[in-house]
Amino acid sequence: MSYKLMAVDIDGTLLDSRGRITEGVKKAVRLGVEKGLIFTISSGRPVQGIRPLIRELGIDLPVITYNGAMVITGKSEEILYERRMPPENAKRVIELGNEYGTSVMVWAGNRLFVNKVNDRAYKYAENSGVKPELIGSVDEVVKNGVSKVLWYDDADVIEKYKNDVGRHLNKNITYHTSQPIYLEFVDKNASKAIAMEKLGERFGIRREEMIAVGDGYNDLSMIEYAGLGVAMGNAPDEIKARADYVTLTNDEDGVAHVIRRFVLGDGQVV
Repeated sequence: MSYKLMAVDIDGTLLDSRGRITEGVKKAVRLGVEKGLIFTISSGRPVQGIRPLIRELGIDLPVITYNGAMVITGKSEEILYERRMPPENAKRVIELGNEYGTSVMVWAGNRLFVNKVNDRAYKYAENSGVKPELIGSVDEVVKNGVSKVLWYDDADVIEKYKNDVGRHLNKNITYHTSQPIYLEFVDKNASKAIAMEKLGERFGIRREEMIAVGDGYNDLSMIEYAGLGVAMGNAPDEIKARADYVTLTNDEDGVAHVIRRFVLGDGQVV
């Protein structure tokens, strides 16, 4: 199979455990692109949090943001697909987070709103470089729809919320952990898999010609959608079990290994 598009998660996948893109991964990505591969970053991050990575890679590439709620071209940032959570659903998730007493982060209009301006708000905002804004009126924040709502808490607390929250929400809201400390909520028609489908329509690429690489539960939809679904060596066992292939860890240039084996061919030295 000749693979034409590769979607790669950021944290725990493209980045090593120190938050860097290694030189080996950069070189492999560039060689893949030179061969005709459409390389796509697929993340829960907002647009602002991905711009530095595009500059670092030095290539123009389409980007999946907010776990699939928005798909954009690279440098021009043309919106190819967008699916916001309707105001009533976003409001329910925010108010439920307030009831639980957790830290709530809301992405609306590419702005970050929070229910508490605390250390967690500032730490979460670091990756995007966006200043957190305190929610005044929930109705005002959600009036035009919301890209994503995120709850930030201790890992054991987030696990409890994940197991309990479903009974309080309607079927049009999907949720998953992206990291053990984050529980993320989006519209049911926003997923990394749907985003890949939209990119396929845009570029004339079939799902069988796609590779998806990730390490988290928010990556499962695209791992199961793509012709070749790849789990990182550092992914949980459940994700590895549902993938077609398990690569090396993010500290062993696992993304570069996938490009070498399935795009460039085993004989290509990277």
